[in-house]
Amino acid sequence: MPHAFKDPNPDHPAVDYLVRLHADLGGRIDANQKEAKRLADAMRSVEAVIRLFDPAYDVRRITARRRNRVNAWFRHGTMYRAVLDVLKTATAPLATRTIAERMLQARGQAEPDPKDVRDLESGYGRVCGAGCSKT
Repeated sequence: MPHAFKDPNPDHPAVDYLVRLHADLGGRIDANQKEAKRLADAMRSVEAVIRLFDPAYDVRRITARRRNRVNAWFRHGTMYRAVLDVLKTATAPLATRTIAERMLQARGQAEPDPKDVRDLESGYGRVCGAGCSKT
């Protein structure tokens, strides 16, 4: 069982920051719940209009459409070519992290952001499939 942190100073600055963080997260949850309610109401309105045109239509068969995240660095269909360009110039096998860093360097990022590198690593794994090894 975890033990509580016992600080001899009850006015620790971390507690103040954590209270603000907790309040911020609570506000975000509240805003998202309100947005979810608004979207659910709009969805029910659309279902009602569908039933006006076709009362026998089963709206439960409608599946939610998944939103794809847009890659900020590569347009649709160009990432595979960028991976191949990096691999063509390589003199030895490359790790996935190195491939992602070189792809970003080719796009003008001398010091790529670690988050961008991670996003690209996961992105070209889906693009290449089994063709790119993760070493």
